Amino acid sequence: MKILFHSMLLVPMLLAVDAGQAAEPLDVREWLVPWEGSVPRDPYVDAKGRVWFCGQRGNYIAYLVPETGEFKRYEVESGTHPHNLIVDRDGFVWYAGNRNAHIGRLDPANGEIKKYPMPATTARDPHTMVFASDGNIWFTLQQSNLIGHLDTQSGEVRLVDVPTPRARPYGIKLDTQDRPWIVLLGTSKLATIDPATLKLTEIALPRSATRPRRLEIGANGNIWYVDYAGGFLGRYSPKSQETTEWELPSGQQSRPYGTALDDKGNIWIAETGISPNRLVGFDPENEKFFGSVDIPSGAGTIRHMYFHPDSREIWFGTDTNYVGRLALP
Repeated sequence: MKILFHSMLLVPMLLAVDAGQAAEPLDVREWLVPWEGSVPRDPYVDAKGRVWFCGQRGNYIAYLVPETGEFKRYEVESGTHPHNLIVDRDGFVWYAGNRNAHIGRLDPANGEIKKYPMPATTARDPHTMVFASDGNIWFTLQQSNLIGHLDTQSGEVRLVDVPTPRARPYGIKLDTQDRPWIVLLGTSKLATIDPATLKLTEIALPRSATRPRRLEIGANGNIWYVDYAGGFLGRYSPKSQETTEWELPSGQQSRPYGTALDDKGNIWIAETGISPNRLVGFDPENEKFFGSVDIPSGAGTIRHMYFHPDSREIWFGTDTNYVGRLALP
């Protein structure tokens, strides 16, 4: 089912949904992480092809060498519970210290960690991070109801309040103008920030029951979000201010969570409310779901996904203690 919203008017429309397999089989492979129950999550591929990930419950940062199955682990401070990581052009690994209010930078060459503490006691939980084109970092703080900006050269952290109480800023991505877009999981809203003035603007989505969790930004600037509560994929156009939604193949029980945007502009979504978790693709041009594949381990929950353009692979972590990848045809 496709639903179009414009100027706050609801106009339901029916659209055929193809939830069958893609023309070529989708190839999923998983690697069992050797540290039991550590919730490996939020993988990121570096220039050497190593797949870095956080051990959220294990208080570590680690990488996988896919060709050999080798894992290497770096310890972080007890109580950090690293939630997300990204790797910069110089190979430094930046991680979010979700339980002890800092962003850390790991040097893989020697294991040294430099910490960037939050400047206010209200900023408790760095959550999800993304690089700007200048190498600085924008990030969310879910329970603190804040958006942060870290100058990676000076170490200065600036914070932006979200006006709506308990909005729970969650996923974050930047558009081609380096403008952050954020989904507010505790509300039915998106948010965006002017990077020059730090002015935050909230955008109400048409259905008040919507709970957006992750997002992607298309080449044309459209904002794609998943409604975790309702089981929809949504598209918001900043130009027309029009919102369109498509019900996922598993409907309300799908609990869409992790997302990725591939090099062809397709959106990939993890349906986490079903067991096993399932990855499904959506073609924005044809407005159809075109493929699906179950995760062999069951996955538990796939919370975040990363598309590596050089290999055309989507990487993810699972609550069943695997790091996995989907090789696109």
